[in-house]
Formats: sequence, C-alpha cells, structure tokens
Amino acid sequence: MSSPPDHAAAAAETRNAELIRGVAAGDQQALGALYDSTSRTVYGLLLRILSDASAAEEVLLDVYTQVWRQAATYSRERGSALAWLTTIARSRAIDRLRRGRQEQQRTEPLDPARQFAAGGASAEDDVRAGEVRAVVRRALDSLAPEQREVIELAYYGGMSHSEIAAARGLPLGTVKTRTRLGMMRLREMLKPVYEGI
Repeated sequence: MSSPPDHAAAAAETRNAELIRGVAAGDQQALGALYDSTSRTVYGLLLRILSDASAAEEVLLDVYTQVWRQAATYSRERGSALAWLTTIARSRAIDRLRRGRQEQQRTEPLDPARQFAAGGASAEDDVRAGEVRAVVRRALDSLAPEQREVIELAYYGGMSHSEIAAARGLPLGTVKTRTRLGMMRLREMLKPVYEGI
C-alpha cells in the first residue's frame, strides 16, 4: 500500500503530464499552470548549478520558453514530466555556464606565464588528474544503472533525494538506498586510487 506522499507525487505527475499535453496543443493557461506547479523545483536546480539568482531566473524563463516550443516532443513512456523539465533545465544551465566561461576567456588578458603560475599544476598533475577522472568514470559506469542514475542526478545534476524521487516517480527511501549502495560500491572500487594519491 502506497503512502500518502507517494499518492500525492503520482497525482502531481499525472497532472503535470496532462498540462504538457495542453501546452503541446497551444494552451497558454496550461503553460501557466505547469509553471506554477514545477517552477520552484526547476528554479532550485538552476540555482544550485549556476550559483547566481539572476542567471537562474533568466534561464528559468528560457526553460519554459523551450517547453512551449517543444511540448509535443514529451513522451511519458520515456520518463516523468518533472524529469523532462529538469533535463531541459540542466541542459540550459550547462549551456549558460559554458557561454559564461567562453566570454570570460575572450575578455581575460592573454598572459601565459601568469596563467601557468596561477594554475600551479604541472603537466604531470594534469595527466594524473585525467587518469583519476577516467577511473572514476569507469567506476560509475560499472554501477547498476539505477544506482548510477541517482548518483549522477545528485552530483552532476545538483538534485536532492526528494527531487530525484519526484522526477523519477520513485519512493524517497528507494532513492536513498540506491544512492547509499552506489556510493559504498564506488568507495570500494576507488579506494586503491585514493590511497595511491
């Protein structure tokens, strides 16, 4: 028997999916209702990724503009409505971060000696860091898919356990258990790497 929060999450998910169908049909009121229902969660994700309230607000508008244009591409069979929205939001936020970095690189003076001194890392350190990243990626790839998914959403997507549960339509306890088991497995696989550093 499902608990009331699970029932509420399922009802919210059904409503959000119906609202997206309405948006796909050109219903502006459906877009407004979808925004009211989901924007706090989406904004929270954007703020965690961007660490800038103003940028998060701008990207939030971009997300719902994209939802308006692409609502017809949403398929409930491929995932929940909230997962679809947070995927769009994460992609938009990462694009914003990349644009910001590119702009910063264009406006910074080109002083290789200063950049090298500021970095403080040797070519050997860079190689070692790349090797560690590759080992971590292989370790992540070796996890059970359901464990890898929740860890990636948490660490790369900036989502909380509750947000992952809502986005994937899972009980909160399941998300926490998958995360804990996946992290224990990663710790075990990466122990030799970190002992060697």
